Amino acid sequence: MPTELKMPALSPTMEEGTLAKWLVKEGDAVKSGDILAEIETDKATMEFEAVDEGTIAKILVPEGTDAVKVGAPIAILAGEGEDVSAAASAAPALKAETPKAEAPAPKSDATSKAPPPQAPVETPPAPTAPAKSDSGDRIKASPLARRLAEAQGIDLTSLTGSGPGGRIVRADLGTAAGGALRPQAAALALAPQAAVDPGDIPHEVVKLSSMRKTIARRLTEAKQQIPHIYLTVDIQLDALLKLRGELNKGLEPRGIKLSVNDLLIKALAAALIEVPECNVSFAGDNLIKYSRADISVAVSIPGGLITPIVAGADSKSVSAISTEVKELAGLAKEGKLQPQQYQGGTASISNMGMYGIKQFDAVINPPQGMIMAIGAGEKRPYVINDSLQIATIMSATGSFDHRAIDGADGARLMQAFKRLVENPLGMLA
Repeated sequence: MPTELKMPALSPTMEEGTLAKWLVKEGDAVKSGDILAEIETDKATMEFEAVDEGTIAKILVPEGTDAVKVGAPIAILAGEGEDVSAAASAAPALKAETPKAEAPAPKSDATSKAPPPQAPVETPPAPTAPAKSDSGDRIKASPLARRLAEAQGIDLTSLTGSGPGGRIVRADLGTAAGGALRPQAAALALAPQAAVDPGDIPHEVVKLSSMRKTIARRLTEAKQQIPHIYLTVDIQLDALLKLRGELNKGLEPRGIKLSVNDLLIKALAAALIEVPECNVSFAGDNLIKYSRADISVAVSIPGGLITPIVAGADSKSVSAISTEVKELAGLAKEGKLQPQQYQGGTASISNMGMYGIKQFDAVINPPQGMIMAIGAGEKRPYVINDSLQIATIMSATGSFDHRAIDGADGARLMQAFKRLVENPLGMLA
C-alpha cells in the first residue's frame, strides 16, 4: 500500500516549515536512511531521512514551498513490488491550507513594489485533545493565543485546543469569545506592515527566510511584552587578558586557544549561580528558578542570528567551554544544529566587541530573564588606587526582564560579573 511521506516535526515547537529542496525525484528508489529533502525551520536547515524502502511515486509539495504544516503529505512512497503509476494516481489532493510555491521575487526596476507581509494565520485541524499537558499544570497554547486570551479575560483551562497535540490556537479563542475578538485584543496580534513604496530608487525585493521571519516576530514580541531594564558597568580587563595569555600557553600542546568570550561565558555562568534571583524565567503566575546556568551564545550566521547553548557552563572548565563553543558555532554556520542545541538556555551573552562597538543594549531572548551585552575592550583613562592610569576597559550591559528581576538583583549580578572578570582566578577555583 502506498505510504504518505509527511512534513516532519524537526523540533518540539515546530508547527510549519519550508520545503527548501528535494534531493530525490519521482521514480527514484530509496532505502531507510537516505536523505530525501532539506527542510528549513525557523532556526536551521535540516535533513529529512527516509525510514522505509520504496520508490518515490509522486512529489506533492514542490521545493521552495513555504509554511507547510507539520503532518501535511509532501510525497507518496510506493512500497516494494507496488505499481508506481498506480500509487501516483492514488495520491490524495493537497489540502487547501497547503500553500503553493511562491514565484521568485521580481528584480529591481523603477516601479516594483515589495508586497506587504501577511499577518500570522493559524489553521487548526479538528479538535483532538485537551489543552493541558500530561502533567496537568501547564497549558499548551500558541503565544498569539496567550496574548489574546489575556486581553479577552478568557481562562485557557476552560478551552479544548484544536491545534497539534491539543494546542490552543487563535481560532479556539474566537469561539470562546462568541465568535469575535474585541478590537483591543485583536490589536495585540502582530499587524501586517504597510506596503513600502521605494519609488524610483533602484532596489530589489528579497523574500524573507523562515529564520528572518521568526527573528522579526520574536524581537517584536520581546520588546512589546517584556519590560526591559538596562544596567551598565565598566570592567577592567587587564587581569583577565593576562590570565588568558598564561592559560593559552599551557593549553597550546592540546591545540586549545581560549578567547576572551570563553572566559566571559564562564564569568556570567558563575555570576548567575552566585545571584540565583537573576537565573530565572517569568511564566505568568509562576517564576521558574534554575539551579544550573545554561548560557546561550549569540552567533551570527548568513541570514540571521542563532543562539547555541553551553549547558551547565557554571560547572565546566574554560577549556571545555571553548571547545564546545567552537563546535556549536561551526554547526550553526553549517545549519546543522539539532533543536536541543539551541532551544532553552537560562540566560544569553552577545559580544559585539570584535566590531569595535563600545556599548549596546541587547533584546532579551524569551523566555529567558536576562542577556549580557559585551562591548569592545579598549585603552581608556581609568582611576586605579586613586591615580589616573591607562587600562583596558570593557563596558557590559545587562538587559533584565523587570517582571521577574528587580533592579537591585540585576545590579548584584552586574557587580558579581564585574568582580569575577576583574579577579578571574575566582571563577576558575
